[in-house]
Amino acid sequence: MTATPIVRVRDVTDLVTKGTTPTSLGRRFTTSGVRFLKVETFALDGTYLPGREAYIDHSTHQLLRRSQLAEGDILFSIAGALGRSTVVERSWLPANTNQAFAIVRPSSRRNAVRPRYLLWQLRSPAIAERVDEINVQAAQANLSLEQVRDFEIPVVPIPQQDAIVESLDDANDLISALEQKIAKKHAIRQGMMQELLTGKTRLPGFTVPWIEVRLGNHVSYLKSVALSRAQLDEASPLKYLHYGDIHTRTAVTLDAVREALPRAAASLAGRASRLRAGDLVFADASEDQTGVGKSVEIVAVSPDGLVPGLHTIAARFDESILADGFKAYLQFIPLFRSALLRLAAGTKVLATTRSFISSITLPLPGVDEQREIVSVIADADREISLLRDRLAKSRQIKQGMMQELLTGRTHLPVAEAAR
Repeated sequence: MTATPIVRVRDVTDLVTKGTTPTSLGRRFTTSGVRFLKVETFALDGTYLPGREAYIDHSTHQLLRRSQLAEGDILFSIAGALGRSTVVERSWLPANTNQAFAIVRPSSRRNAVRPRYLLWQLRSPAIAERVDEINVQAAQANLSLEQVRDFEIPVVPIPQQDAIVESLDDANDLISALEQKIAKKHAIRQGMMQELLTGKTRLPGFTVPWIEVRLGNHVSYLKSVALSRAQLDEASPLKYLHYGDIHTRTAVTLDAVREALPRAAASLAGRASRLRAGDLVFADASEDQTGVGKSVEIVAVSPDGLVPGLHTIAARFDESILADGFKAYLQFIPLFRSALLRLAAGTKVLATTRSFISSITLPLPGVDEQREIVSVIADADREISLLRDRLAKSRQIKQGMMQELLTGRTHLPVAEAAR
């Protein structure tokens, strides 16, 4: 088999240049007119994000003649978020861009590369690796136009380019469809959760009115212990849960106990209570509203013990009032969150205290209905998890395709691809 020829980007392009920020020339951005495309105008995958563009007037567009865009131009970011790329579509024109993008225009005379083939080559693992090498060597995250011109890419015949583009575009479309489906399912799940946790929607078979429950009448608090990093002991079997672990998860599962949680020296943590499955542990402070009331429900514990640590409040609720699994959703009940925010108002750091938690009164369903609500939400979570697994596998497959197809190691059967 004949080796795939390797060329430099300069050999298959008519132009590699960049733009200018209008304000550096004394010009202003406008509210309409000619689109002015920036790196933030595009998602990581190159998708155009309406509303993220700026605008310039036509006289400024004429002044910035060097960076006037044409259909099929490739924009490749050379400052900040290096390597973000897209291909210019006719519907965006007229358009211009700034110095953060290199404008790479495939040659119309030599007809050596299709625009989308060149786009995929600029997204290839080989180019990404080259960008990383340059980035490590440089003091700032920037690429020069000369470096872009000198990128080396394999060039296959046009029919093979078309087949490669079709295959990779299809893989991209599948990934985008999965991302959109996950986002939609997540939004549905969030809406459903709010309906169920507030009683606006009742599950079939449940008609008993919810009752007002003062949490402080049904809770006991466990002793915690604050340990410094120096007081943690990797040789100890005793696990230690601190506020950072709460802010990064919703439940302490067996995997978290085995892998993620730090170990505390048993002699230093002896004053703390041992957590058990069903306990709810709150982070006691947050710098913003999103962290107020953040908690994790303990699902599994280490055989040698798990203790609540720095900046935590460990609560053990009566099982007759709060069912296992449902406790983790307290933080998502609007009345619970608003009560904690109201009590914490006026402080520099938004603090959660035992007395705050105890003072809250909430309408709650019976434990049987709580368990059914947990089951419904868990079903939605499993569906989303399966979709995320599919998405991860699809991304792996796409990476493998890029590695094979964009290096010329694997050739597609063109007749089959065109059929």
